[in-house]
Amino acid sequence: MSSIRDAMPVLARHEGDWVGTYSVLDLEGRMIDKHTSHLTCQFPTDGSYDYYQINRYKWADGKREEHRFPAIYQDQKLWFDTDRIQGEAWEADGATLILKFSYKTVADFYLYEMIQISPCNNYRARTWHWFKNHQLFQRTLIQEERLR
Repeated sequence: MSSIRDAMPVLARHEGDWVGTYSVLDLEGRMIDKHTSHLTCQFPTDGSYDYYQINRYKWADGKREEHRFPAIYQDQKLWFDTDRIQGEAWEADGATLILKFSYKTVADFYLYEMIQISPCNNYRARTWHWFKNHQLFQRTLIQEERLR
């Protein structure tokens, strides 16, 4: 059996720390939220999970949030099932990850995320498309760079 790093080489390129900005837009392109981020992408070696991500967010008004996303690798996908979200991620090509997830506390809601990593592995561009009752209602644009 291959390891997650072998089976998902694009995902493996994301290992490490990333800093960036999240810009949330309504359907007309108006900014409805903006905050900074620091994400840590890890591959635990203790056998607890195949992948582990920590998301830290900070707003200009001082608000802060931190969320942890453990995942397992199965059937050529990464599977998330936490108290907050449920979802799956897969590789679309040599630079792209796709993630589909839903928040467990929000009915009739899901989100698709596309993550592009640069050839040098130091920059990421991410877009989220938010759906409620199968209708797009907002987008999130994220620019990140690897923390050196």
